[in-house]
Amino acid sequence: MEDSNFIKDLTSFLQEKGLIWGPEPEIYGGLAGFHSYGPLGKLLKNKVENNIRRVFQSNNLWELEAPLIMPEIVWKASGHMNFADSFLQCSKCGSINKIDRGQENKRLKCVSCNTELTGKLKSHNLMMKTEVGGVTAYLRPETATVTYLPFRRYHTFFRKKIPLGVFQIGKAFRNEISPRQSVIRGREFTQAEGQIFIDPKEKNNWSQYEEVKKTKLNLMPKKSQKEEKITLEEAVKKEHIKTKAYAWCLWLAHKQFVSTGIPESSIRLRQHLDEERAFYAEDAWDIEIKTRSFGWIEVCGVHDRTDYDLKQHQQYSKQSMECSREDGSKFIPHILEIAFGTDRPVFVLLDTFYEKKLKEEGKTMFKVPYHMAPIEVSIFPLLKKDKLPEKALEIKEILEKEFVLEYDESGSIGRRYLRSAEQGTPYAITVDHESLKKDDVTLRDRDTEKQIRVKINDLKEVLKKLINKEIELKDLGKYI
Repeated sequence: MEDSNFIKDLTSFLQEKGLIWGPEPEIYGGLAGFHSYGPLGKLLKNKVENNIRRVFQSNNLWELEAPLIMPEIVWKASGHMNFADSFLQCSKCGSINKIDRGQENKRLKCVSCNTELTGKLKSHNLMMKTEVGGVTAYLRPETATVTYLPFRRYHTFFRKKIPLGVFQIGKAFRNEISPRQSVIRGREFTQAEGQIFIDPKEKNNWSQYEEVKKTKLNLMPKKSQKEEKITLEEAVKKEHIKTKAYAWCLWLAHKQFVSTGIPESSIRLRQHLDEERAFYAEDAWDIEIKTRSFGWIEVCGVHDRTDYDLKQHQQYSKQSMECSREDGSKFIPHILEIAFGTDRPVFVLLDTFYEKKLKEEGKTMFKVPYHMAPIEVSIFPLLKKDKLPEKALEIKEILEKEFVLEYDESGSIGRRYLRSAEQGTPYAITVDHESLKKDDVTLRDRDTEKQIRVKINDLKEVLKKLINKEIELKDLGKYI
């Protein structure tokens, strides 16, 4: 359920602090589904995407980049030419209302004027069409299809060894009927997805599963449609999850979100009901996160796509997608997919960690986990005189190779601390007259507001450990 008051406050915060602007172009009235990330928002999005890279790379998935536009035959092969949504137009205000699967037989009301919707469902194709050199083509509606097309190249690059894993982060485009909810649903968005190509006979012979099988996740199986926190091992035994390789993919997808600092208590994994699962999928689960703005939202889909995609492209391209086992038998790999956007985890971080202090009018904070903060360090000379700015700029030059930082010498020191906290910056460095004498500075913690003096020569090491939560301010005795 939406919280309109919170959404209003959060939206104002996003705009004022240079996080998310739009719909764009604002000066021309805006076109729904297109947003800009301001300076602070882009830094946060970079943090999210770099975290995705770390998680995938550490689990042996390799990054690639593929084109945004493909000829029509690719989308015929993939089945996207029938990629459409259903909608009803309001008879009173004319608004277009998207009707999701399963809602068709319900009494629905217009999102704009609350009038009951009537009439016959209409279909709206989500593909964005273009022309390239006289050839009909389409902008990709997701990154998965263009990831599958070079499979023969992967197979050669990885010395014809299966399984193999790749991932991609890039733009996708969907001509959504009526996108709403900020960057939760856009017509242009950034998608991240990992694809594992696996021998179907090896789905239960997955060594990485043994390392994570005792991990408890908040699962919502289709059989019960109730949440239960159980281990992956239990879920496999109860046949909620069909294979060990797929169970590991659920763990990896879950890790993508908890590694950003999103609380596990806000995350659940919901299995698709039979009527909502894609026809080609052997199994499908969504990761959902509870937000203050919109309640539970889907942020990631994990699918066992079987051999559907490679078979389709083999049929249309007339190029073999077969692989060989050691015994000489042939197979077409199955694909296990982890697909999500980067805009949604960015929004979830903003929704989760934005804080407005009602007792202190006008005071807001962005208590994002320290390692995900857009700006990591603020540097303040106490005064704009007495050579304090010069000393502060020396420190900036030392630290800017390692950290995203901001230098600020305007306004009172208290006001600068507040601005830093509003931006989510974990640590503020203040250069004062003692700094000139003792070569140390005051280091201030965003959340606790505690301060400690640290030698300038130790700042780089101390900040790295503090930001990564390896130590806390109270542990800094040896650096004082």
